[in-house]
Amino acid sequence: MGTKFSDLWNDPDFITPERKAKIDLEADLIVKLIEAREQKGITQKQLAEMTGLKQSNIARLENSTVTPKIDTLIKVLEPLGYTLTIVPK
Repeated sequence: MGTKFSDLWNDPDFITPERKAKIDLEADLIVKLIEAREQKGITQKQLAEMTGLKQSNIARLENSTVTPKIDTLIKVLEPLGYTLTIVPK
């Protein structure tokens, strides 16, 4: 039987703690964005129109195929009623 994902995910020789933290942050962010959009009853197309982005850009963001720049992230968060804040751990 092959290697399990959990074995690789927890192997510091396979993935560094820094890379793992980045992936976790991006995944948490995307989940929050999708939840916020859906709670407001906004489609990807509507969010795209509100932000001046293309619907395909919103889809790529939600599918984690791109990492957004901070200004893009702020554009997307604004109509969802969110802001970007840095807080201590």
